[in-house]
Amino acid sequence: MLTAIHPKLPMRDKQLTKAFYIDTLGFSQLGTADYPEYLMVKKDAIEIHFFLFAALDPKENYGQVYIRVNDIDQVYRQLQESGATVHPNGGLQQKPWGQKEFSLLDPDNNLLTFGETV
Repeated sequence: MLTAIHPKLPMRDKQLTKAFYIDTLGFSQLGTADYPEYLMVKKDAIEIHFFLFAALDPKENYGQVYIRVNDIDQVYRQLQESGATVHPNGGLQQKPWGQKEFSLLDPDNNLLTFGETV
């Protein structure tokens, strides 16, 4: 039986990634141990892990995560108020596949898409 999924995404700079997810997106650090090349963050039921990839070229990174939410309008507002920059091609919109969604990029070009069934 499958119970959860925790994507692992690359990061070049742990402190920068940590600041973005905690300060901008409102996640908290998961766990009490602080590993120099690994980071785990959590918000509500969402958990994302990061591994150090110092040589990562962000222009060649295709890491992507789709995060389902409740009340996407509120999530969108909260992220904008916190200073998160919505992807230029990923503004809040209803998609033909029955989702209302928006996207943003983290400091390493990992694409985070937030969506809600409409």
